[in-house]
Amino acid sequence: MEAIRKQASKLREQVARQQQAVFKQFGGSVYGGSDNVITDSPEYQQHQKLEKLYISTRAAKHFQRDIVRGVEGYIVTGSKQIEIGNKLSEDSRKYGGENTCTSGNTLSKGALSFGRARAQMENERGNLLKALGTQVAEPLRAMVMGAPLEDARHLAQRYDRMRQDTEAQAIEVSKRQIKVRETVGGGDYISKLEAAEAKLQELKSNMAVLGKEAVAAMTAVEAQQQRLTLQRLIAMVESERTYHQKVLQILEQLEAEMLSERQRIEASPNPATENFVPPPPSYEEANGIFANSTGDTSTDTMEYFLAEVIQSYQAETDVELNLSVGDYVVVRKVSNNGWAEGECKGKAGWFPCAYIERRDRVLASKIVQIL
Repeated sequence: MEAIRKQASKLREQVARQQQAVFKQFGGSVYGGSDNVITDSPEYQQHQKLEKLYISTRAAKHFQRDIVRGVEGYIVTGSKQIEIGNKLSEDSRKYGGENTCTSGNTLSKGALSFGRARAQMENERGNLLKALGTQVAEPLRAMVMGAPLEDARHLAQRYDRMRQDTEAQAIEVSKRQIKVRETVGGGDYISKLEAAEAKLQELKSNMAVLGKEAVAAMTAVEAQQQRLTLQRLIAMVESERTYHQKVLQILEQLEAEMLSERQRIEASPNPATENFVPPPPSYEEANGIFANSTGDTSTDTMEYFLAEVIQSYQAETDVELNLSVGDYVVVRKVSNNGWAEGECKGKAGWFPCAYIERRDRVLASKIVQIL
């Protein structure tokens, strides 16, 4: 009899090991870490669905978190770029407002236009960053940290713990069934077996209800994750598209203004050619040595005329005459190369004809009265 009992004990241990091996073959739970499963088909299918939902929602949560981190990093970098762009805009407008060239204000206009356009672009960039923060980052962050996802995960974890309890109770029932079969007339073992089976049935029932609740909650969260994440991605794309469209309009307008200014400059005469002044007369002309057929160098019968200075002129040599706007000069001689000789404020010399404008014609004998 003792040998039979030892053999039965070994048999029970062998059956238990085989049962454990079968349990492990079905894999463990991702969200609870259990190594055993209930082999009942409906319960196993529910477990499989809940496990897939848990994996799916976890991956979506990580993706949402990556988007939030990326957008936040983009906002930080964009804010720095706005700061640099606004400084460039300020410097351009400052130059355009405070500086002009002697040849015109073309560069000043270009600097002002660039500064204005740069300020508009940075303003649009600020609107983009604000939209990305309020329309993308905040909703996704709220969902990552929100109650629906956490509640669904807690339900799934409670289901997994109850599932582990059910598995343990199923093993206990199996052991008691073996003891009842081995023991003849063991009323106490039978009552304990019935109590264990009742508890197992209750656990299975509760597990089925909790599993359905967890699946429903996780399914709703998964659908919300998919819908909300896609909507936020679309919102991000639309914000980017609107920003680039507006920046393109600003750049096109700026380019048109600058090209128009460049065409105006290219169409105008060359300032260097326009302001070219030929060299002063020769030494003979500068000193009044002119050859004539009569050899008479008297200036009494020569016609002099009075002229007003319309543009200031700074003498560059000793034979030239300084002129100021508004001065009157008595012109005594006009050369063929565009220079004139005359007297102003008691000083005589040569100056370009283009800097004066004739006002009157008088005889040389009357010059003394004017001077």
